[in-house]
Amino acid sequence: MEAEERSRVNSPVDIEKMLAAKTIAVVGLSDDPAKPSHFVSAYMQHAGKKILPVNPAIQSVLGETSYASLSDLPEKPDVVNVFRLPRAIPAIVDEMIALGLKNLWVQQGIRNDEAAAKAEAAGIHVVMDRCMMVEHRMHTR
Repeated sequence: MEAEERSRVNSPVDIEKMLAAKTIAVVGLSDDPAKPSHFVSAYMQHAGKKILPVNPAIQSVLGETSYASLSDLPEKPDVVNVFRLPRAIPAIVDEMIALGLKNLWVQQGIRNDEAAAKAEAAGIHVVMDRCMMVEHRMHTR
């Protein structure tokens, strides 16, 4: 395989497309304002994005109802932004494949290359080990 065909993780085109998304499901969104999942999501919400929290441990956050899983969401998100440990990503990818979701963003400091490869093989665009808030700030100057 050519290097270009092996992986498109962090493709500039995919980053731009995901930053333009209207709805973002945030897996692992915390109700603690000191946590990165909270302040990154609050920033994206302030930037005009609809946030769909996915965290079975809380009722609501950022003025939005929290859902137990991606399958429980009332609408199909444009992007799934993940704030979970690397070991949780394969199950999230499996759920995305089952639901036909096409854009996965895994936050800075989090990598699971096997899950990324599986996602790409299923036609999911992947951005990994990048902060959505940082990227949004860089692209909207």
